[in-house]
Amino acid sequence: MGEYSMKEALKHFLETSRIKGSIQAMQIEEAWGDIMGKTVARYTDKIQIIGDKLFITTQVAPLKQELVFQREKIKQRVNEALGQKVVKEVIIQ
Repeated sequence: MGEYSMKEALKHFLETSRIKGSIQAMQIEEAWGDIMGKTVARYTDKIQIIGDKLFITTQVAPLKQELVFQREKIKQRVNEALGQKVVKEVIIQ
C-alpha cells in the first residue's frame, strides 16, 4: 500500500463519494457572484448539481428568461471555475 498525501486522499474520497455533487454545488455558489455577477447571484435562489446537470432556481421571471438564453455560457464558466468538465447541461427552474 503506497503512501498518500492528505490532499490526494481527500480528493480520491470526494471523487468516489455521494456528496461530490453537493460539494461542487457549494463551490459554484461561492463563485457564483464572480461567474455571473452580483445582481444575478442576489436573485438566484438555489444551485444544485445532480449527475452532470446544473439546476439553477430563481423566482424572477426576466432573470429566468435571460439565464435560459445564457445556458451555454453558464456551462462554460462553471466548468472553467471548477477546473474540470462537470456540467454538461444547465436547467433553469
